[in-house]
Amino acid sequence: MKIYEEIISAGFGGQGVLLAGTLIAQAAIEQNLKTTWFPSYGAEMRGGTANSTVIISDEEIGSPVAFAPSALIALNRPSLERFLPKMKEKSVIIANSSLIDTKDFESDKRIKFIPISEIADKQVGNIKTANMVAVGALIKHIAAPSLDSVIKALDTAFYAKPKVIPLNIKAVNAGFNYEV
Repeated sequence: MKIYEEIISAGFGGQGVLLAGTLIAQAAIEQNLKTTWFPSYGAEMRGGTANSTVIISDEEIGSPVAFAPSALIALNRPSLERFLPKMKEKSVIIANSSLIDTKDFESDKRIKFIPISEIADKQVGNIKTANMVAVGALIKHIAAPSLDSVIKALDTAFYAKPKVIPLNIKAVNAGFNYEV
C-alpha cells in the first residue's frame, strides 16, 4: 500500500483540531482517495487535549492508527511535545508560534513555525479560524489533499453554516500563502 499521508492534528479542545482533521479527510474524498479519520479527546473537551489522525491513501487502509506520521499540526506546546518524538525523519510539522516558544525547538528543521493564531486574528479577522489557517499551511507542504479539494470540502464541512464558508476559505488561503 502506498500511503500518501498520515496526518495528526493536535491542540487544546476548542481549537478545532477535530474539525481540521475532518476537513482534510473530506478533501481527500473530494480527490477520490481513500481516507480514515480517527478522533481522540479528553473527557473535559474544551481546554483539554484533543487530536485527530487522518490517513490518506490510493488503496484501502487497514488501520486508522498512524504508525509513521508524515505530517503534524501542533496548535499548542503540549501537542508538539507529545507528537514530535513520533514523527518521521522527513515529516512536515506545522507549529503555532503564537502559542509555542520557538527557541526550545530551533534545532529541529522539520518544524515550520507559523504565527497561526496571529494570522487568524489579524489577517482573517477571527481567532476561531486558526485551525483553518493551519490546514492551509500544512497542505502547501504535503502530497494530498490539494488546495482545491480543501476549498471544495469546506462546503461539506460547513453545510449547516454556509455563511462561514467565505471566512474559512480566507483562513485556508492565508495559511497556504504564508511564507515560512
